[in-house]
Amino acid sequence: MSTAPHHLVSRARHLAAEVLAPQAERVDQEGVPASSIEAVKRSGLLGVSAPVEYGGSAAPAAVARETAEILAGACCSTWFVQTQHHTPVQMLTKAQLPLRERLLGPLARGELLSGVAYAQLRAHPRVPVRVTRERGGWRFDGTVPWYTGWGLNDVMLLAGVTETDDVLFAFTEAREQPGLRPSPPMRLAALTASRTVSLELAGLWLPDDAVALRAPYETWAVTDRPKNTNASPAVFAVTASALDLLEGSDGDPATKETARALRTRLNEIRRQAYELADHPVPTERIDERLAVKTRSYDLLRAATTAAVVAGGGRSIDLGSPAQRLAREGMFLLVQGQTAEVRTAHLGSLGSPGRLSS
Repeated sequence: MSTAPHHLVSRARHLAAEVLAPQAERVDQEGVPASSIEAVKRSGLLGVSAPVEYGGSAAPAAVARETAEILAGACCSTWFVQTQHHTPVQMLTKAQLPLRERLLGPLARGELLSGVAYAQLRAHPRVPVRVTRERGGWRFDGTVPWYTGWGLNDVMLLAGVTETDDVLFAFTEAREQPGLRPSPPMRLAALTASRTVSLELAGLWLPDDAVALRAPYETWAVTDRPKNTNASPAVFAVTASALDLLEGSDGDPATKETARALRTRLNEIRRQAYELADHPVPTERIDERLAVKTRSYDLLRAATTAAVVAGGGRSIDLGSPAQRLAREGMFLLVQGQTAEVRTAHLGSLGSPGRLSS
């Protein structure tokens, strides 16, 4: 007997059908509008994993993945802006600091949207952003190469490395201010709509009570490294959207058979990926996680390529969903990429018979 979907899954489907999917091609060309972000805020999805006592839903991981798939499949740019928000929520949920009482509720209830500026930590031992003690607080200097959601986010979670090789995460307002200057919006081959900039930091000062986490780099890295070895729900979402296009085309029986075969593979790889993601020890079975992740990339490329091929010359038009999905797929190949993931992916690409395995 089937059960009713979780209420956040129902809300995500409504948001995708009524707001995101109908304007996905326009958003891709013009940028994520504030109205879409306001709709996400109202939906309750920003608190999907947040504690109930702070206004969140404390939903299971499976619900968080399903809502992410729904949003990314409807409009990958909007999904990418809002997905940044969940890391700050998770960090504050674990923090025992006054900052948690000040920020977690507004973030969980969707009153505030947070971005993140910490991917540069993965460049270690290079230190793109240095943090030093100054005037009873912390001074940030350097460059954040990627910051998504500029002009849409209310706050940001910013990170750097101290002189003692600690990572330090702190919150600040997501606006130009003394010591923080954004670049012009980046022109990207995919997800330009996400309003991504780089940030120049030259003496940005933040007080002690803005700090969400300080820990030795290696202690933080032990928990960070395994995260990106898991396959992303967005990869499965864009794959599924490409297969929806393929199945809805006026192609010959061979087109339908291709869609059916790829859909079967999608269901199997997704099942394997989520079983691994739910494994109780995230630092175990890393080789398996990476193998499934690279297979999900293989399938993503196959599905988006099939949608372009089935659409023929129409697929090259910027108003075509097929080319948008193909570019989104290209973006997802490198989104959140670490050296470990890149090595595994390149190794798989050099293996003969990969797609036929």
